[in-house]
Amino acid sequence: MTPKMPTRIALVTGANRGIGLEVARQLGQQGMTVIVTARDQQKADSAAQELIAEGLNVIARTVDVSDDSSVRALAEDLNTQFGHLDVLVNNAAAYVDWTETASSADLGAVQTVLETNLFGAWRMTQALLPLLRKSSAARVVNVSSGAGSHGDTQSGLRTNRGAVASYGISKAALNALTVKFAVELEGSGILVNATCPGLTATAPGMEAMGARPVVDGARSVVWAALLPDDGPTGGFFRDGQSLPW
Repeated sequence: MTPKMPTRIALVTGANRGIGLEVARQLGQQGMTVIVTARDQQKADSAAQELIAEGLNVIARTVDVSDDSSVRALAEDLNTQFGHLDVLVNNAAAYVDWTETASSADLGAVQTVLETNLFGAWRMTQALLPLLRKSSAARVVNVSSGAGSHGDTQSGLRTNRGAVASYGISKAALNALTVKFAVELEGSGILVNATCPGLTATAPGMEAMGARPVVDGARSVVWAALLPDDGPTGGFFRDGQSLPW
C-alpha cells in the first residue's frame, strides 16, 4: 500500500476578505490545509466557515502581524500542531488616504502603514522560517503592488503626482525585503517572491475603474505559492510575468 503523502500546509495573513480570502480558497482547492488568519477571531472564524462549507480543509487563527507577541504565539501554536509550514502568504496590508503625499503625510500614520506592510511581512517570515525550513519545498509570497514600482504607469511611484506616498514606499521596501530573503535562502529549497494582484475589485464600484475580478488578482498570488522547485526566487511578478520595480 502506498503511504499517504502528508497534506501541505499554507498560511495566509489578512485572509478574512478580498484577495486574502480568495487566495486561501484557491490554495484549498489545490488540496492544501489552509490557515486563514485575521486580527479578529470572529472574522477569521467566519472566513474559515465559508471555505469549509465549500468542502475545503481550513483552520482559523488570529494574528496581528504588527505585534511581536501575537506573531510568536502563532508560530508556537503552528509548531505544536503541524511541526512545519509549506506556504506563507504575507497578504495583510494597511492602506492610507489616497491623497497623501510625502510632504503632507502624517508620519504617525506612515509608521502604522510600514509596521504592517513591511515589518509585518518581515516579522512573520522571521518567526515562521524555522517551520518553513522543515518543508521539502517551501514558498514565501509577499503580496506587493505596482504602487511600489517605477515601471507601473497606472499607480507606480512616479504617477498621480506622488500621491499614496507611504503605501507605495512600503511596497517598494517589501520588494527589497523579498530580494534579501531570497538571496539569503538560495539553495535551501525556499523560494521567496513578491507578487502584484493588479487593480482588483475588492470594494463596490471598483469594476467601473477597470478593476478585474478578485479571482484573477488572487490567481496572480497563488501562482507564486505553487512554483516548481526550479522556479524563480527574489522576483516581482504579476500573472507570472516579471515586473520592473
